[in-house]
Amino acid sequence: MTFAHRHGPACGCTNEKGEPLFVTAPSEQTQKALDHCEKNMRHWLSELENLVKIPSVSLDGFDRKQVELSAEATAEALRRSGLEQVELLSFGDVHPYVYAEWIHKKDAPTLLLYAHHDVQPPGRDEKWQSQPFTPTVSSGRLFGRGAADDKAGILAHIAAIGSFLKTSGELPVNVRVLIEGEEEIGSHHLGEFVRRYRQTLNADAMILTDCANIDTGIPSVTTALRGLVALDVELESLSHPVHSGLWGGILPDPVLALSKLLGTLTDAEGRIAVEGVYDDVRPLLELERKSFESLKMESLARRATGLHNDLPFTVPEINFAEALWRAPSLSINAIQSGSRKLVSNVIQDGAWARVSIRIVPDMKPQKVLAALEAHFRKHVPSGFKLSLVPQAAGHWWCVDDLNAPAYQIAARSLEKGYGRTAQFIGCGASIPFVQPLSEELGGIPAILVGVEDPYTNAHSENESLDLEDFRKTLLGQIHMLADFSKYKRS
Repeated sequence: MTFAHRHGPACGCTNEKGEPLFVTAPSEQTQKALDHCEKNMRHWLSELENLVKIPSVSLDGFDRKQVELSAEATAEALRRSGLEQVELLSFGDVHPYVYAEWIHKKDAPTLLLYAHHDVQPPGRDEKWQSQPFTPTVSSGRLFGRGAADDKAGILAHIAAIGSFLKTSGELPVNVRVLIEGEEEIGSHHLGEFVRRYRQTLNADAMILTDCANIDTGIPSVTTALRGLVALDVELESLSHPVHSGLWGGILPDPVLALSKLLGTLTDAEGRIAVEGVYDDVRPLLELERKSFESLKMESLARRATGLHNDLPFTVPEINFAEALWRAPSLSINAIQSGSRKLVSNVIQDGAWARVSIRIVPDMKPQKVLAALEAHFRKHVPSGFKLSLVPQAAGHWWCVDDLNAPAYQIAARSLEKGYGRTAQFIGCGASIPFVQPLSEELGGIPAILVGVEDPYTNAHSENESLDLEDFRKTLLGQIHMLADFSKYKRS
C-alpha cells in the first residue's frame, strides 16, 4: 500500500474550485495519531484480514460457532487497541454482540461507535474469483466476504482508537464501542438489547461505519435510508406435482399464475401499481432536487452494476438519485417452484416468491404492507389457494437538518482524511435499527459513514474493499474523534 500524503499544516487539499478545504493544523495529539496510523497501515490491514478469514454468517443453517469465534476475535482486536471493559454480550440464542469502552474524560462528549461482525452467506462459489473467506489483494482492492461490509467498519474504529491510545495514552473523547452480531439477519433483537443495556450505551452521538461513499475517493455522509417491507406470496393448486403429459391442458399451472400475479405489481412505465403506495411519499425540497440533479448517477450506476443495455423503462419526472434514494421501489427477491437441478416434465403443485418494497419518508411500513397484501388478494387468479406471510416492515430514516453541528463535524472530518469535499448522500438500502436505536438513546444524532463504494459488491460474490479508501477512512475517523471533542449536544 502507498500513502499519498498526510494532513498536516502544509496540506494543500482544496475543493473543486481550488479553495482550501481547511486551514487549521491538527493538534499535536491528533498529528501523532495520524502518523502512527499511516506507519501501521499494514498492521490494520492484517487485523482486517484476520477477521475476514472467519465465516461469521449469521443466517440460520450456518455454523453459529463461527459467529461466536468472530465475536471473540473482534473482542481481542478491541483489547489490542487499548480499549477497556471488553466483553461479549448476549441473551437467549442471540448471536453475540461485542462491547468495549474508554470513559475517562469527565467534561468531554461520549460517542457510541457501531459496526457489525456478522456477514452475508458467500453466495455462489463458482462466481468468486478467489475463495470468499481467504482475503486476497488484487488491483488495489481486498476481496473477501465481509471485507467491506462490515469488518472494515470495525477496523475504522479500532485503528482510530488505537492510534490515539498508542501515542498519547488517551482519547480526545469518551467512547463506547458496540459491534453487533446479527445485523445481516435484520437486527431483530437490537431493540431488546438496547433496552437491557440502556445505561451502558448512553452517548451524545453515534457513529456507524456501515455505509458507502458515492464513489471511490469521495467521502460521503449518508443522510437518508429507505425502509423495507417484505412479503412472501405463495399460490397452490394441487396436493403434489403431476405429470404434465397426463394432465396438462386441464389443470391450472401455479407458476404461470404466480408470474401473472407478480406482473400486476407494476405498470408499463415501471411504477408500482399497488394502490395508495405513493400517497405518503415526502416531496423533495428544491435544494435537495438541485443537489440530486448535479450528481452523475446514471453513468455511475451503469459502471457499478454492469447494466448491458438501455433501461426497459424510465420514470421521466425523477432523476436517478431521486429514484434510488427518495422514491419507493419494488423487487422480486426470489422465486421458486420445483428444482432447477432436478427438473422434470411436471405441473408444479405450487409457486412461491419473496416480494419487497423499499419505502421512503413519510411512508408507513404497516400501511404499505397492508396495501401489498390487499393487492394480492384482489388480483389472485381463481382456482388457487393464496398464502401471504409478512417478513419485514422496517422504517425509513433521514436527517432533518444537514446544518446541525454533528453532521457538519462529520463532513469536515472526512474531508481532512480524504483531502476532498464530502458529499451528503442518500442510500437506497435499509438499516432497520438506526431510527429505533437513535430514539431509544434519547434522539441522539446518527452519523452514517463507511468504506463501501459502488464496486464493492456487498451481499454478492467478489465483495471487495478499495484499499486507498480504507486508508483515508482510518485517517478520517481519527479526525472525527478529535473534532467531536468540541461537540455540545443540544
